[in-house]
Amino acid sequence: MTVGKMAGMRMAGMSVATLALVLMSFRPVYSLEDITVAIRLGNAGELSRYLDNRVDISLPDKSDNYSKIQAEMIIRDFFSTNGVRNFVVRKKGFSGSAEYCVGVLQTRNGDYRTTLFTRQKGDKQVLQELRFQVNQ
Repeated sequence: MTVGKMAGMRMAGMSVATLALVLMSFRPVYSLEDITVAIRLGNAGELSRYLDNRVDISLPDKSDNYSKIQAEMIIRDFFSTNGVRNFVVRKKGFSGSAEYCVGVLQTRNGDYRTTLFTRQKGDKQVLQELRFQVNQ
């Protein structure tokens, strides 16, 4: 192999590596799938990684806008009180710039229709709204 061919191959390899880095930089740090896994596991600590600085939370007995720290405590209490068993995604999609997911949170105390909304904030998808409604 000639020196010219080797230099060309090296250049092509560097171009591919550069393109891969550029494409990876546009990928969110985490996805809606990561959020649904945390819910499925009933892991409020993991779920809190995805919360925005302020989060709208609706539970059967209360609804408000909470700080990230308050939201984690409320979700942790809800998960532990109800004993999360599973989370089944029913529908995912986009509404404007928001991504949403609708599913059923299965707990030892019954099922909850669960809706969550995320939006892109910088390089992250952040959870902005979480609703748990008694599934009838």
